[in-house]
Amino acid sequence: MKLINKNRRAFYDYEIGQRFEAGISLLGSEIKSIRASRVTLKGSFISLINGQAVWKGGLIQPWEHQQKGSGHDERRERPLLLKKKELKQLTKAMEEKGFTIIPIALGLVRGRAKLEIALAKGKKQYDKRHTIKARDVERRELRNII
Repeated sequence: MKLINKNRRAFYDYEIGQRFEAGISLLGSEIKSIRASRVTLKGSFISLINGQAVWKGGLIQPWEHQQKGSGHDERRERPLLLKKKELKQLTKAMEEKGFTIIPIALGLVRGRAKLEIALAKGKKQYDKRHTIKARDVERRELRNII
């Protein structure tokens, strides 16, 4: 996968669980903008509506070379393409275990845009401090080795 954008904030705010790779139903100008890395995952999420996964809040900026007024809506809801088995797993985890579905990364696989999504649980403030402390300890150990 050729990585286009990564949601680094997600690793700080959530405990990441099982991951899935989903295709995205896009318009022509949207895929051109993604190839030009004009996309933001920050603040976006996945919701399940009528048995269909939908990416909400993702920002795909308009393509630079299109005519004015003929482009796409930057924040429109984009359907995700998942297998039935994966949709059942996601639905079950959201209902029973209280997970949230968040986008982790966006990339290109053989010219097609793929969104890596994950089941996640929100961290408490003390968990976030523990994560920061663990990273600092790891950095100090690396500096001592080098």
